[in-house]
This record gives sequence, C-alpha cells and structure tokens, in this order.
Amino acid sequence: MKIGLISDTHGFLDPKVPEIFAGVSHILHAGDIGDDSIIVELEAIAPVTAVLGNTDSSPTFRLTEVVALAQRKFFVHHIVNPHALKENLQFQVARERPDAVVFGHTHKAFCETIGGVLYLNPGYAGKPKFGAERTVAILRGQEMRVEFLSL
Repeated sequence: MKIGLISDTHGFLDPKVPEIFAGVSHILHAGDIGDDSIIVELEAIAPVTAVLGNTDSSPTFRLTEVVALAQRKFFVHHIVNPHALKENLQFQVARERPDAVVFGHTHKAFCETIGGVLYLNPGYAGKPKFGAERTVAILRGQEMRVEFLSL
C-alpha cells in the first residue's frame, strides 16, 4: 500500500507533486482544494478521495469521506483537532472506527496515534507564501509508515 496525502492546495498544484506521488495507489485530499481542476490533475496520477475545506464551495465533494484502502479504513475531514474532537466528530469517529483520520486546515504536518487511531495532517501544499513550510505525505504499508516530503 502506498497512499499520497495532500491538503490545503488552495487552487495550486505544485509541479513536484506528480513526481512525489508517482506509484501511489490512491490519493487522499483533506480539503481546501480550490478549483475542482486540482482534483482532475491529481486523478491523472491515481484515484482521489477528496473532501471540502472551509474555503471550498464545490458541489462535487462532501465534508467527510470514509474510504477503505488495502484493508485499512480512512476517515477524511478538513477541520480536526485530534486532542479535542468536537462532539459530532467524536461520534463519527467512534461509529466508523477508522484506522486513520486524515485532515488539513492547520497548514502544519501532524502524525500521532491517539486512542488507537492514527491522526495525519500532510501539511500545507498551496502556493509558497511567507516562508511557510510546504509538505505532502506518503503513507506506506500495512503498518502505515508516514513520510513527510517538502515541496
């Protein structure tokens, strides 16, 4: 299993992404996509599951997606505070029992297991600004090893 994780593209797909994601079997986009054309570009690499972020208004995507990939269940939602889940997210995560929660919004890479669930934020992948660190992530293997890669 090799899954590409991306978030907060805000209408910009860095030209390094296709090379970084070459060979992934699936891509999870955790919101703040920008124009839907970003997803079309990502779909040229691999199938994509994407969710709406707080700056998105596309009728194409939902706020939350749950997808099973290689015998693992992924819960994808844009705004998640892993250490203080809002009540509705607590309920959804408890009901779905995912192996991993993939989120964005903070523009900061994050990887921590909490209550037996792996919480992952691939970081910010949008246009360079104010010297902000820009990253995506690759998730590998059944043990779900995470590698953050700079853009």
